[in-house]
Amino acid sequence: MIISASRRTDIPAFYSEWFMNRLQQGFVYVRNPMNPKRISSVPLNLDVVDCIVFWTKNAIPMLGHLDKLDAWGYPYYFQFTLTPYDERVEKYVANKAEIIRGFKLLSDRLGKQRVIWRYDPVIVNNRFPVQYHLDAFDKLSGALGDYTKRCIFSFVDLYARVKRNTKGINEISCENMNNIARGFSIIAKSNNITLETCSEEIDLHQYAIGHASCIDQKVIEDIVDYSINLKKDTNQRQHCGCIESIDIGAYDSCPHGCIYCYATSNENTVNSNRPRHDVHSPLLLGQLTDDDILTEKVVKSLQTTYVSLFP
Repeated sequence: MIISASRRTDIPAFYSEWFMNRLQQGFVYVRNPMNPKRISSVPLNLDVVDCIVFWTKNAIPMLGHLDKLDAWGYPYYFQFTLTPYDERVEKYVANKAEIIRGFKLLSDRLGKQRVIWRYDPVIVNNRFPVQYHLDAFDKLSGALGDYTKRCIFSFVDLYARVKRNTKGINEISCENMNNIARGFSIIAKSNNITLETCSEEIDLHQYAIGHASCIDQKVIEDIVDYSINLKKDTNQRQHCGCIESIDIGAYDSCPHGCIYCYATSNENTVNSNRPRHDVHSPLLLGQLTDDDILTEKVVKSLQTTYVSLFP
């Protein structure tokens, strides 16, 4: 089983103590976002967890837990988002110099193959024209080139809930996509960084840019040192290349305040949910109630057999 921690919220930045408590207890409760009364109890012991994929914009709060995580023997790697936006777009994201410092510390600890940089999403408008991104990507690549081997980027997707928060941001034209890809490719090559796109239909192979699998079978196999067999995750977007995983996060719980985020409805909802967090609760938000329906998730290690996580 692959654990995603998490596409729905930034567990390393805000919920690392809770996460370590869940590993110590050996299970986590995950509320079904489509049917909130249904909760899955997911085992987290080493017999069934093959790898953990962390998603974060700030790894510094997690750094102090890595000794224990390693001592317990859990394999893991990081998808680390670092973009050039200010507080007008990412309202409460930490200072970028501090984030870069955390990226480097994490890479020094884990090795640059286990810290994957995400320049995600690319927003193009009057405030952030193509040249803005080329300049920013050049600067960030120079800072991170010795600390990562791979960068995954995507162009902003305007989901319904994203549109409410992104007035003045439009879909990106094919011309601008190609101009950015061409420029990024030259910059990435000069910094020994491999480029891939996340969930993008557009073919950019002419710029040596492939399609990414963020939850990546090869990366995981290299870390765990054995073969796994999982299908593509059909619960993700059509052009997503990720293999199946179980996400243990919760929507509307991340206070970074990024206006492009598909996982938050609005700032008020996040602020009302945050006080419901208890580091000792099996749920990320709240507690189990009498009305909840709890089901044990049956999972197995992927080392010797294939088990679909979504029957």
